[in-house]
Amino acid sequence: MTRPALTRRVLLIDDEELIREVAEVSLVKIGGWEVLTASSGEEGLGKAVAEHPDAILLDVMMPGLDGPATLARLKADPATATIPVVFLTAKVRQSEQRQWTDLGAAGVLVKPFDPMLLAKQVADVLGW
Repeated sequence: MTRPALTRRVLLIDDEELIREVAEVSLVKIGGWEVLTASSGEEGLGKAVAEHPDAILLDVMMPGLDGPATLARLKADPATATIPVVFLTAKVRQSEQRQWTDLGAAGVLVKPFDPMLLAKQVADVLGW
């Protein structure tokens, strides 16, 4: 069962604290969503299983388990395979973006993002 738009829960996985803080404030204040955060791919995997959010915003470049490897593990686990994942990245090459969507990402948003537009961009990518 899908939650109404105002109670969407989004898991944000990014190793940069400032990015997490800005995105969280943006998604809560403008999107009206509940936001869970994780600072690594490993932490994010645990929260995805435990919390089963409506969507995941996932940084591409992180130390340890990077975004594509995290996505692969999310898609391989039946508990998280259906959660839509949107990559957040400073990399903007079309070939890489296409590769990530081929891996199962719902979309790719570019950093730096405009905090005033982030919730709308996520909603547009996910069809919310």
